[in-house]
Amino acid sequence: MDMRVSPPVRHFLPTSLILMILGWGGLYAVTIYTSPNGGTRWLFFFTAVLALTGTVMPGVAFLNRRFPSLPPPTPQVILRQSLWIGIYVPTLAWLQIGRVLNVALGALLAVCLILIELLLRLRERSQWKP
Repeated sequence: MDMRVSPPVRHFLPTSLILMILGWGGLYAVTIYTSPNGGTRWLFFFTAVLALTGTVMPGVAFLNRRFPSLPPPTPQVILRQSLWIGIYVPTLAWLQIGRVLNVALGALLAVCLILIELLLRLRERSQWKP
């Protein structure tokens, strides 16, 4: 594999499929077969993170391949970026349960997660040796 490009999207499909099956299947089971109490609420958030991470992983891999960067993203970077999106949406759902979510808070949370990822990529770039 050429180290100057990100891995192909097809390398992420098995992981994405496993995460989607576990996540969406668990989310279905939690919403249909359980009542909303403390433990099942956290199970809902956990399965939502798995489902969304698996769903967006091929798209994130495609975007990283389509818009290359130096250093090229490793599979761990693509998984981390997918996980940021997978964490973002259930966090918005959790904030909505407490009735504190508004557009400004959602945008601020998104900006903070993007900033964290940019700083992590900047750190990788400073340590990269061709």
